[in-house]
Amino acid sequence: MTNLLNRWLKNTLIALLLVTVYLGLSVALWTPSSNAALPAGNAITDGNALLRYALPIDNQDVQKLQASLEDIATQLRANRRWGSISSDITAASRIVSDPDKLLKSIPEAKQPQAQNLISEIKAGISDLRQAAEAKDKEQISLGRAKVLDLVGQLEELMVQGFPFEVPAEYSNLPQLKGRATVEMKTNKGTITLVVDGYSAPVTAGNFVDLVQRGFYDGLEFIRAEESYVLQTGDPAGPEQGFIDPATGKYRAIPLEVLVKGDPAPTYGITLEQAGRYRDEPVLPFSAYGAVAMARPEPDPNGGSSQFFFFLFEPELTPAGRNLLDGRYAVFGYVTEGKEVLEQLKAGDKVESARVIQGAENLVQPQVA
Repeated sequence: MTNLLNRWLKNTLIALLLVTVYLGLSVALWTPSSNAALPAGNAITDGNALLRYALPIDNQDVQKLQASLEDIATQLRANRRWGSISSDITAASRIVSDPDKLLKSIPEAKQPQAQNLISEIKAGISDLRQAAEAKDKEQISLGRAKVLDLVGQLEELMVQGFPFEVPAEYSNLPQLKGRATVEMKTNKGTITLVVDGYSAPVTAGNFVDLVQRGFYDGLEFIRAEESYVLQTGDPAGPEQGFIDPATGKYRAIPLEVLVKGDPAPTYGITLEQAGRYRDEPVLPFSAYGAVAMARPEPDPNGGSSQFFFFLFEPELTPAGRNLLDGRYAVFGYVTEGKEVLEQLKAGDKVESARVIQGAENLVQPQVA
């Protein structure tokens, strides 16, 4: 009876959410779903994995290595798929046994560092094989995460320069030409997030600039909807965004979405408005703790300082059907402290936000 009641409550909640969306009462985040497309295959719901896949590199071997290790998580969720796990480990081992294919994409100056990483990856894969033979799920999960972190470091060494030119019309805005890690302390605990300037340089640059200014320190979370969003960034007073002291004007940030396969982001228009209903962003809303720019519903270019954490829930906001992809700009993911997001409510506070890595990637606009 309890299970039936819980199922009825969940179905009722889903129905209410859909009705609310259709009637336009959800305050500028959802729109009707007639043209939304489900992603091919299993959606990636891990922010760390999405960040690895988003790196602007072109080495098929390291991507196959990552994919084999990522797939282990899928097999662990199934019952007794030890043969598939062993196959993934064998595929990964085969790739690192020929390191030249990995090293070819790495500048000469970084080769020694890369060789050390490859040695550590080999050792980690060997430990994974032993854990698989022992059918130790916990050790496989921990070992996989460790090896994937090493693979991510190797992939970052393969990035050579910034992959595109930001349109000149946005040269008056800060830009993040790479990645940065931000530590955000709240009254409920600490959150760590990685923001991705390779995919959203203007949006990420604006955020990192505001973090460095101390803009978010002391601000409240103004919106908290379970299994949906947690939003902050509204300053005290009548203004709803950041007023740049250099200009005395509201700093407006354009909608910025990089689509898979595109050489550069699309600016100033939603993918729906561009007729690109089925295109997938490089940074999608398919992970718990996706970090995205908030904006007024009618104005794609009206964002400023307010942002939200997306509280992905596969039944209520399924990947490919959450209706945010292409309409709002994801610029990073929470990598640590997801349990803190679960606790935060409207009225809780950001006590401080600090850039702990990657501050050198922030490029400030040149003042004439």
